[in-house]
Parts: sequence; structure tokens; C-alpha cells
Amino acid sequence: MAKRTFSTLETFLIFLLVLTTAVTVALLSLLFITSGTIENHKGKFFPATQSSPTTQSSPTILGSTASQGLTITSGSRTTQAPPVITTPDPPLFQNFSGYHIGVGRADCTGQVADINLMGYSKTGQNAQGILTRLYSRAFIMAEPDGSNRVVFVSVDIGMVSQRLRLEVLNRLQSKYGSLYRRDNIILSGTHTHSGPAGFFQYTVFVIASEGFSNRTFEYMVTGIVKSIEMAHKNMKPGKIFINKGIVEGAQINRSPSSYLQNPESERARYSSNTDKEMVVLKMEDLNGAELGLLSWFAIHPVSMNNSNHLVNSDNMGYASYLFEQEKNKGYLPGQGPYVAAFASSNLGDVSPNILGPRCVNTGESCDNANSSCPIGGSSTCIAMGPGEDMLNSTQIIGRIIYQRAKELYASASQEVTGPLAAAHQWVNMTDVTIQLNSTHTAKTCKPALGYSFAAGTVDGFGSLNFTQGTTVGDPFWDTLRDQILGKPSEEIKQCHKPKPILLHTGELTKPHPWHPDIIDVQIITIGSLAITAIPGELTTMSGRRLREAVQTEFATNGMQNMTIVISGLCNVYTHYITTFEEYQAQRYEAASTIYGPHTLSAYIQLFRGLAKAIATDTVANLSRGPEPPFFKQLIASLIPNVADKAPIGKTFGDVLQPPKPTYRLGEVAEVTFVGANPKNSAENRTHQTFLTVEKYEAASATWQIVHNDASWETRFYWHKGLQGHSNAIIQWHIPDTAQPGTYRIRYFGHNRKQDFLKPAVILPFESTSSTFEVVTT
Repeated sequence: MAKRTFSTLETFLIFLLVLTTAVTVALLSLLFITSGTIENHKGKFFPATQSSPTTQSSPTILGSTASQGLTITSGSRTTQAPPVITTPDPPLFQNFSGYHIGVGRADCTGQVADINLMGYSKTGQNAQGILTRLYSRAFIMAEPDGSNRVVFVSVDIGMVSQRLRLEVLNRLQSKYGSLYRRDNIILSGTHTHSGPAGFFQYTVFVIASEGFSNRTFEYMVTGIVKSIEMAHKNMKPGKIFINKGIVEGAQINRSPSSYLQNPESERARYSSNTDKEMVVLKMEDLNGAELGLLSWFAIHPVSMNNSNHLVNSDNMGYASYLFEQEKNKGYLPGQGPYVAAFASSNLGDVSPNILGPRCVNTGESCDNANSSCPIGGSSTCIAMGPGEDMLNSTQIIGRIIYQRAKELYASASQEVTGPLAAAHQWVNMTDVTIQLNSTHTAKTCKPALGYSFAAGTVDGFGSLNFTQGTTVGDPFWDTLRDQILGKPSEEIKQCHKPKPILLHTGELTKPHPWHPDIIDVQIITIGSLAITAIPGELTTMSGRRLREAVQTEFATNGMQNMTIVISGLCNVYTHYITTFEEYQAQRYEAASTIYGPHTLSAYIQLFRGLAKAIATDTVANLSRGPEPPFFKQLIASLIPNVADKAPIGKTFGDVLQPPKPTYRLGEVAEVTFVGANPKNSAENRTHQTFLTVEKYEAASATWQIVHNDASWETRFYWHKGLQGHSNAIIQWHIPDTAQPGTYRIRYFGHNRKQDFLKPAVILPFESTSSTFEVVTT
């Protein structure tokens, strides 16, 4: 490896980085290393009568009546658990063939300002407004007699964090008792990289989030729970139909050289280095009225790149938007009874930027093992989407996905029938022994991230000069790490070979563990459909191997012809999962496979065990496993709360720049207001939108809302000034379908007021622009 030299500026920046990191770690250690920072979940999040990690008996199910509170003894400490207040089930009509089906959708957007966007881990990529709202979409299926039920929730967020799932389960238990549990609920993130961060508890993700945001965490938990509550209330007898089909022109493999590491005989079985199949579920009631769509497709929602600052749901969210708008005619976006979810799958090495990686300074292809350009290295090797800009690319890819789903949905005729089942275990993923064959075993490792993790991908490169495919460490970075964080042990270095370890996260515990040890594995079955809940990002071939292994396990134990769905980013986030062969190449995905080279084999073994338990009706004999922790005293957001201020002589919402008197179709109407920090609206939710576009109806002499901030035609930009001053700019990109007439734009916000020696209060305000005309010519 050639010796790297650093310029004076780079040396100075590195010195600042070292100094800042050292001071930060020292302060955090002093502030947060306290006793009692881990809260055991037993009895709080789950019924205290469930089996312990070492028992093989099934959990005892609580009754449907409200309890008086459970007393839990942990060591010498006795605590009183909150009482379980159960919501009675609505009576279920039982004499029919099919399932009780409930669908629900709720807002889970969180902060849209003063918070980092989750996905690219790019410093400075903080939210500065909103393009679309984020939603939680819930689907409940129950057998006709109500004896068994399963829940699948697709959430427009980067991934589901362990803390998020545990809190959702806690609140559902408080309301419904044992009806909705860890084993029969899957929470899956769509993996948009344009949603807010701040909802994690493990230190790596807290650092990437620039702190924990309780307001965003609460917003998301509330939204997820509300979507499940809505689905619960909306349950009705219905039927489910399944269809599958190939989607062309929407994806490429962003690590093709890694894919080629897999055996040629295995690759020869497939026509593409990505999974192009989409699985669609069509749900309707017994009268044929449509209820919802649930689909899975492998693609990274990274059409919006790391220069974006507007919260949005990216390409998969745009597909949901198109489908729901079509089915909920007359409703604003985010409203209406029909729910369409486009859930993530084995997207680990799959990009929507179908023009491929090119050197931005020369235009030449950089689709090589290192994703590097002769001039500029990895920072100039960027994959581009098919559109003229990232928003256009998002819409092109989203429309392709929507259009194919629409075709498959329309022709879905194979009914899904059969019993419902669920199996779940918590597993210490750092200590799994894998039986490779009759004579050899292997083990998983404590978590660690490799050098190529810091390189990023062609969808979003890293901020430092690292390169994908690095299999040898660098003395400079190793020394820097050792001085700040300590040296990784020989055990972890040997376990992860050939990965050169950049961060030995499994051996870092301050202020809290940097990565999870305890993870979830889970399968739910709906007749002949099995949904595997993967706590991370499987690559294409990893997904194929796991899917085949689970299908074979079901067949071996009497359940033939099962359709296996890979559902990604579920329940807890553990980065990537490559094949053993792909791991040897140590590109980004392999460097981010945190439990070592045998991670995939461990997951295959664990999911086969769940499949066998379901097929042989021995789920009750599964060990529940060690419960995960729930940390207190997390690092708060590094961005302080500041009281909002309006200019002298102005008040919040005053119009600074009015719209023009007239606009034509295809133009952009824009208004600038005196603003206030939008993060206030994640605390005080008096208003459910930041904006409306309204049309005057002369016949009724009323203003009708035609767009809100969930519409893809609107933009809400927040420009932060000094000492609490800010402006809000609202844009309406007038579509060709807009009706001519008189319009206005309204702004809804909340300002933080802070009087001397008094607690801050958050106050709602609203404002209206002058009217303007939209004309056709």
C-alpha cells in the first residue's frame, strides 16, 4: 500500500479532529458513566410471566382483562410495573373464508429542522424543511376466529431502531395486553436516507445522529402506534391475493465486483446481479372493496443524494404516494382509507442510480473494485440517477416501481389461504456457533467496522480519504484510533479477518455500547407466505441464500411451496450482511458486516430454526433468548433550543415576499414568511401541516385545500438566521393538471417563547399570502 501524504490543511484538520474527539469522549465518559443506566425490560415491556432466557417453555399469555399491576423482582430490587389497561376487541364475524384485515396509516415525520438526516452519515446534512411527510403503514391479519393474528408495519424511516421497537411494544402492551407482542409484530423501515435521525440508543448511531432527539423519537413512536391502532379498529373480513413479477429499469448492483466473488455455479442460476422480483399482496373485503397493498422490492431509497436537506420518503415513498392518491381520490396526501406500502427487501448492494458510477470530473466510468477515479479518488466517483436532478430521478424510479406494482395488483388472482403463525427469538449475535458442515464449526464476532465503511459508496462517498476494497490497515489511522479509543484486541482482529478494523465497536462501551449484541430474528407466516424480518441489509446473493434455505427448511418439515419474502431493516439495525465470499473483497457492504465473515451463515441457521419450529408446531419450545437493554441518559442533541425572534416591527408569519399576481401552469409560486424553527412543531402539534395551497370556489364562496406539505408538488424551506431569526419559503410547483383560478398559500408554524426565569412555551401561529391567479396561457 502506497504511503499517504497529507497537506498542511489536512494535517491541521486531523489535529482538530483528534483534539475534539478526545475532549468529547472524555466529557461523555464523565457525564454518562453512571450506575443504573440500563433498564431491564422484564415486566416493563413484556409480560413478566414470559419464560426467561434459559427456559424452553412457551410464554404465558396474559388474560384480556386489565391487571392491577405486576410486581417484578430483579436481584434485590423490587419495582412496580405499570398496570396493563386492555382495550377490548371488537366482536369478530367468524363464519367466512379468509382473514380479518385491518389497515392504518399515521404521520411519523418527526423533526424537519435542526437534526441530521439518517443514512449517509454526512456531517452537515441536517434537515432544513420538508418535501413530503413520512408515514407508518400498518397491516393486521387475523384468523376468522381471532385466535391468531400478525402485524406488519412499514415505516418511512431509515431503519427501525431497537429502542423504537421496544417502546412501541411497551405502549401496545399497555393498551392491548398480550394481543400484540414481540413475536407477532414486524416493524420494517423503508430505508429512506432523507428522514430525521436521533431515535437510536447505541453510541455509533447516536454519534451519526449528532445526539438523541426525544421529540423525534416520541413523534415516531406515536405515529407507529397510531397506525396499528387504526388498523386494529378498521379490521373487517376480507381476502388476500398474491402476485409476483419482474421490475425492469429501476436498479443496478453498486458492488458488482463483490458479487463476482460468489461461486460461478451459483451466479449462473440467476439472470441478473440484482433481485428484480417484486412481491405484491392485494387486500380487499368480502364485497371486493379494496383495502390496501403491501409489497416488497429490493432497492435503496437513495435517489435523493447526500446534498439534499428536505425530509422526504424518496423513491419507495413516491410509489406509495402515487398508489394511494390513485385509490383515495378526492383526499389529500396522507388521508383516505386505502393504504399502500412499498417495503424494503435485500437491498444491500442495490442502487437506483441506474446510470452507474462515473468520475464527475472526466465522465469516465469508475465501476471498479475500489470505486475510485484517477483524479479525486473515491470522492469523485458518483453514481447518477436517470433524471435531470435528484428529485426528477426519485420520481422516475418511484413511478417505475408504482407502475409495475399497479400491473401486478390488477392481475393478482392467487388467494393466500391457511393459518397464521409467528416465531421470534432474541439472540446474542456476538456468540453464535455455526455448524458449517458435519466436521467444522465457526463463530460470529463482536461488532467491528472496517476501513471501507468510512469510504462510503457510489451513492454517497465518505468525507475522509478512504477507499472501498481496503484489506490492509493504515498505521496513521490505526495509531489515531488506538490513542483515542484504545487498541482492538487480537481476538476481534483475528475473528474479523480479512477485514482491517477501523472501529472495534464491540469492545467500546462508553457512554453506552457502540453496537447491539442482542438482536431479533423473526418470521411470520400468512398461509403459504413467510415474511422473514431481517435486522439489517442483506446483499442480493445473501438474500437469495437465506430465502432458499428457509424455503427448503419449510419443505423438509412438510410445508411445501412456501413463498419466502425478505423484509429488510426490521426491529433493530445491524448494518449489512454479505456472503462469506463477498466479505473477502471488503467493499463498503462487507466492511459494514459487523458480526464478521460468518454473519450470513449464522442468520441462515437461526432463521431455519424458526422455520422448523413453525412447520412442526413447536414454536412454544423456542427459547425467547436474552432480552435487549433499554438505556437511559442518552446523549442529547448537540443543537441547543433557541427562542424564536421576529424582526422589529414584524411578527411570526408576516409575509416578506408575496407571490406574483399571476402564474402559468408549470411555473413555481413562491412566498417568503417570517419564520420560526420547524422543530417546535414536533413538540406542539396544533397544526398537522406546515403549508396549504388553497383554491377559491366562487360557487360556495369558500377556500378549498388542494395541496398540503405531504404533496410532492410543494416545498417548505427553512432558512436559519442568527439569534433566533429565520425565514420560511413555501413553493408550489404548479402541475399541468392544476385548474385555472384564484389561489393562496398558507403557512402554519410554532414559535418558541422564552421569558426570563420562566420555562419555554411553544405557541402556534398561522399566516396567509395574498391571492394570485393561475392561468393556462
